[in-house]
Amino acid sequence: MKQAVKRSAVAIILVALAISAGFLIQKLYYAVQNKNYPKGYSEYVEKYSAQYNVPEEVIYAVIKVESNFVYNARSYKSAHGLMQIMPGTYEWLCGKEGIDPDAQSIDDPEINIRIGTCYLSYLYGQFEIWDTVFAAYNAGHGIVRQWLSDERYGKDGHLINIPYPETAAYVKKVSSAKAVYEKLLAE
Repeated sequence: MKQAVKRSAVAIILVALAISAGFLIQKLYYAVQNKNYPKGYSEYVEKYSAQYNVPEEVIYAVIKVESNFVYNARSYKSAHGLMQIMPGTYEWLCGKEGIDPDAQSIDDPEINIRIGTCYLSYLYGQFEIWDTVFAAYNAGHGIVRQWLSDERYGKDGHLINIPYPETAAYVKKVSSAKAVYEKLLAE
């Protein structure tokens, strides 16, 4: 009888240690993910997420992949800022939003996040599927419309094949980052 009690006590202790270790591993996982997937500029992300009805995880994922949160990033194609907005897209969306593009800096984190989020909202209104939105954000919405109308690339409004390797890789990166941010924001 004593032996059975000792075994039960040892089993309970081992279960408690396993549960504690599981919680510790989960905390470490989230600590590493929070470091690798920052949530910088949260006041602007939250504000424009609500204004343009774009999930925060989408905005964070695009910023992570586009600039890794470097506010004054520049691409070799002349895209600017956190969300890597092209000057022509910036001017067009500023006009749509009633903003004087010359009175603002495309590199200003708030204006860059606002315009980038506005663009994501516009694209979502056009395509209604986040992976298609990400493809359009990278390759351009006109190109994506062409792909969707070509049976080699689109079917029933869904992209089934992305012919630009850069865009295909981009969609995978942003979708993956979005999934991580969904978990981190739910934490």
